[in-house]
Amino acid sequence: MRSVEKTGRTKEEAVRAALKELGVGLDEVKVEVLENENRSGFLGMFQVKQVRVRVSVVEDVGKVAARFLREILVGLGVAARVEILRRPDQIVLNVNGADLGVLIGRHGQTLDAIQFLVGLVANRGAEEKKRIVIDVQGYRRRHEESLRRLALRMAERVRHERKKAVLAPMNPADRRIIHLTLQGQKEVFTYSEGQEPFRRVVISPQEKAE
Repeated sequence: MRSVEKTGRTKEEAVRAALKELGVGLDEVKVEVLENENRSGFLGMFQVKQVRVRVSVVEDVGKVAARFLREILVGLGVAARVEILRRPDQIVLNVNGADLGVLIGRHGQTLDAIQFLVGLVANRGAEEKKRIVIDVQGYRRRHEESLRRLALRMAERVRHERKKAVLAPMNPADRRIIHLTLQGQKEVFTYSEGQEPFRRVVISPQEKAE
């Protein structure tokens, strides 16, 4: 984190000097007042006001994530555009270009690994950590829709047959989609069983009240 310390007759004066040196705006920094006192001037004849501040650049998590992701793309020799979408609970990086299958990998495993790494780097040292989601040409959106359809289809089977259904092993994010999709559904409930990486979702019929 870049930071400088400046002194001025007022806090505003000291902060302006720091912003000029850092080359950033007030909305991009954190300001700490280190010293705020009156000091005696020449021969103690008058008082001099002195305020010393430390101004630190606060890195935007989304911009850091996008910058690091672009570095990964360059390293992989992939030409693509990265778009930042900000949501209340997460930051989504949309990657668009041609021949991006190498970023997704088998069952999205490569994409999950890249997302995990980018999230670690972007949130390192951040005061407010953000969930980073990386999507490649709408892959995650289509994948989530597929999981929701699967959840609803299997729940209907469980209601009809009155027997539990055990889904294939999934990562935590995919299991969460299944649980949320069926949350509040009548006559069925879900839970997870097993150990990673073979942990799976079970859809079970609700016991009918006597």
